[in-house]
Amino acid sequence: MTDSNVDNIKSQMRKGVLEYCILGILGREDAYASLILSSLKDARMIVVEGTLYPLLTRLKNQGMLSYRWEESTQGPPRKYYSLTEKGREALAEMDTAWNEVVSCVEAVKRR
Repeated sequence: MTDSNVDNIKSQMRKGVLEYCILGILGREDAYASLILSSLKDARMIVVEGTLYPLLTRLKNQGMLSYRWEESTQGPPRKYYSLTEKGREALAEMDTAWNEVVSCVEAVKRR
């Protein structure tokens, strides 16, 4: 397998869990987009604004997120995103699914 194939697989895996990671971040605390990006980058999930904003909009349109504007001491007001009840339920379901996937992958690796 070439390096480019491995990089492509890694990229696809990251994209597959990005929504889950965003909901997980917002499950801990309300956050604005730059803070979400920073949290993802700290976890070595490299995401750009052009990927994040459409995903946040889609999650909001699906009723999983809400937002509010807050004044900032360091520039313009910030849009803080938070989970709705539907978003909390989705996160709980994703937690269960993630644990099942990890368990299955570990079982396959052990055989």
